[in-house]
Amino acid sequence: MLSRKILDSEVKDLKIKKGTTAKELVDSFEEVGGFTASNVFIGTKILREMFADKDATKILSFPADLISTGVRGVFADNVKNFNAVITTCGMLDHDLARTWGGKYYSGSFDFSDFELKKIDVFRLGNVLIPSENYGLVLEKGMQPILEELAKIKNEWSSWELVREFGKRIKDENSIVRQAYLNNVPVFVPGITDGAFGTQLMIFSQDHDFKVNVLKDEREMSRIIMESKKLGALMIGGGISKHHTIWWSQFKGGLDYAVYITTASQYDGSLSGARLSEAVSWGKVKEKAKFINIDGDASVMLPLMMAGL
Repeated sequence: MLSRKILDSEVKDLKIKKGTTAKELVDSFEEVGGFTASNVFIGTKILREMFADKDATKILSFPADLISTGVRGVFADNVKNFNAVITTCGMLDHDLARTWGGKYYSGSFDFSDFELKKIDVFRLGNVLIPSENYGLVLEKGMQPILEELAKIKNEWSSWELVREFGKRIKDENSIVRQAYLNNVPVFVPGITDGAFGTQLMIFSQDHDFKVNVLKDEREMSRIIMESKKLGALMIGGGISKHHTIWWSQFKGGLDYAVYITTASQYDGSLSGARLSEAVSWGKVKEKAKFINIDGDASVMLPLMMAGL
């Protein structure tokens, strides 16, 4: 039952001065009564608590598309703050393609895809990828590494593969590289769903080489079960978000959860599902500190990380 006691936080006008820092701006969102702005403040506050909680095992989940943009650098800089990453095959595609010199370019959502096809340029939203900077770059970079790995053993989990690739590349802007340097396992439950997975399949045609996805699940289970508390920053939906909340339920659910999405909940999709829905499944604790932030992560994530 609501009462007028809820009227305890007056809306105040936002004042931006010369020299205002990102942290000051995000902190000011607490009192502006702005719609998504208020949630950005709450989400940043939850992340501050989560990062400060030494008992919390912290998971970062995100899909591939943002790694085609400059936000890749935000992920690479912040991998060290997490205990595990759950992502998609396309993240490996874009991260490694850019590591090995595959340049991506800014474009427009409005470019004609028929015209782009004629000049062999792929469009990912408003990011442009020359065709030669994607699949061919990955094939040239991956196959020699796979030859090395096949001599070590013939069966790998996805997190082991990502670790070995991170060990062998030198790009400090790479998420894969930073995960290796900071000993953060990267799990890719949909490892075959992209160019990286296709190269694994091609290599396996004339090599005794296998990916053991159940080994990934056993390691995820170990991390979750050994945790005292669980927290997650989830960007976008799909398999990376679901894997995060799915495993969390076996430890009673997440204690901290921040979810950034642009999807609507009214089509019943996982990407649109609010974190409160996850409470009903036991994937987020009833007493958890959680927030849904509706908006483009290419804006929200850099703003929030700068606010931290």
